[in-house]
Amino acid sequence: MNFNEAKNKLAEYGQEHILKYFNELDEAGQKSILEQIKETDFSVTGRIVNGINEEARGKITPIKALTLDEIDRNREDFTKLGVAAIRAGKAAAVLLAGGMGTRLGSDNPKGMYDIGITKTVYIFERIIRNLLDVVDETSTWIHLFVMTSDKNHDITTKFFKEQNYFTYNPEYIHFFKQDMAPAVTYEGKVYMEAKDKFATSPNGNGGWFSSMQNAGLTDIIHSAGIEWINVFAVDNVLQRIADPCFIGAAISKKCVVGAKVVRKADPDEKVGVMCLEDGRPSIVEYYEQTDKLRNTKDENGEPAYNFGVILNYLFHTKELEDICNNELPLHIVEKKIPYMNDALEFIDPKEPNGYKFETLILDMIHMLDTCIPFEVVREKEFAPIKNKTGIDSVETARELLKKNGVEL
Repeated sequence: MNFNEAKNKLAEYGQEHILKYFNELDEAGQKSILEQIKETDFSVTGRIVNGINEEARGKITPIKALTLDEIDRNREDFTKLGVAAIRAGKAAAVLLAGGMGTRLGSDNPKGMYDIGITKTVYIFERIIRNLLDVVDETSTWIHLFVMTSDKNHDITTKFFKEQNYFTYNPEYIHFFKQDMAPAVTYEGKVYMEAKDKFATSPNGNGGWFSSMQNAGLTDIIHSAGIEWINVFAVDNVLQRIADPCFIGAAISKKCVVGAKVVRKADPDEKVGVMCLEDGRPSIVEYYEQTDKLRNTKDENGEPAYNFGVILNYLFHTKELEDICNNELPLHIVEKKIPYMNDALEFIDPKEPNGYKFETLILDMIHMLDTCIPFEVVREKEFAPIKNKTGIDSVETARELLKKNGVEL
């Protein structure tokens, strides 16, 4: 993209100020900002100008989950179906790894954090080992797509190479960067971070598939005949990935999306729960859960909204492509956005000062017709690392890993 093309693109959305310092930049700086303009979708800024209209939630009702008892009764049949699908090359996995280890006291990508005690054990290492368990079980390499971010792409790809991909076949690992969305003032003007860079943020956890599409990786999905994609977050070091039983259950129940869930530890646990919304599968985030919802009982006297999601989802690719091509709902979120002011000073605000734009996985699920909440044993598949100490921390994950026989 040249200067005039960039100028015309910005003019279309009233963002010409982004090129204010262009003539003051060296050649590398000019190239950098032109590339950023080329890669950024500014159409979202029009949502601010036209007014923010978040749609109200529909009618929330309980959804029936596939419980541990039912899974155990059908485990052999489910697993046989899943193994057959994997051996036929119909399953892939997507690792969401764009985050940094800031809350863990690290300046590196979160997946590079060492959770070992007597030896080095990286989060990425545990994730790959979990996937290798299925590779060993099925004698089949599974395509793994790793979503990074602008902040951590280069260091993540370099780290995997240095670690020899943790013995995974590198021909089956594909890295791609998450698309970014501009961060704006309350009036819809894009913030500048520096003379050669404007403020952006990742386009939300619902942006993973569109980012894959934009990176050209859906060609692999089509050429390999991949029908199921298991998408999961980097911070759960116990999760089972491309789980044959999970895949087989979705096939058996003829569902186009599956969600691994755990029973809530207590009614106030801060996890989103599976539900139906206007008769379609959906998720109620923990901050949306009312006392009435928490206290609703099913026909057996059990909590009706008791299955918390752990960000491990299975999507059927045909329906996934259909909904993503029809554009996901866009959420506008008030945030604190660091920026450069007119005096060229870098400001790190203490209070929200503008908006970021996000798409969400829960909307992907809600746009699909059928979902199977698939219960897993919390102590065997849910060891999230959100903090360095305390709840959902390095400490708690280490204890759970040791209980599951993992040497640290």
